Amino acid sequence: MGEHAQALDASGLSAPAVTFWTVWQGDALAGFGALKQLDETHGEVKSMRAAPAARGTGAGRAILHHIIAEARKRGYARLSLETGTAPLHAPAVSLYRSAGFVSCEPFADYRASPHNQFMSLDLS
Repeated sequence: MGEHAQALDASGLSAPAVTFWTVWQGDALAGFGALKQLDETHGEVKSMRAAPAARGTGAGRAILHHIIAEARKRGYARLSLETGTAPLHAPAVSLYRSAGFVSCEPFADYRASPHNQFMSLDLS
C-alpha cells in the first residue's frame, strides 16, 4: 500500500508553494501540517500528522484550524485534501468532516484508487 502514499518528503515540504507549520506541547513535537498553493484560489492540506502521544489532545485540530485560517487569509476559495481509506485514517477523516470538509472528486494531478479519497472545503 506504500505505493499509494501522497505525503510530501523534506524536499516537497520546502518547495516555494508549500508552507509548513508545527505544533508543540512543551518540548515535544505534537504535530505538523502544510498548506500547498495549487493556484491563486485553491489550496491543499498536505502532510497532516499528530504524534502518537498527542492524539486526542487537539494538536491535529489546532494545525488544521491554522491551515484553514491561513487559506482564508490568502483569499483561497477552496481548500482540498487527499487522504487514505484504511481504518487508520478514520480519525483524520472525522477531523476533516468536523471542520466542514466534504467528499469531492480528485483534484490537481491526483487519480482515484481504492486506497485514497478526496475532500474539499468551500471557503467563499
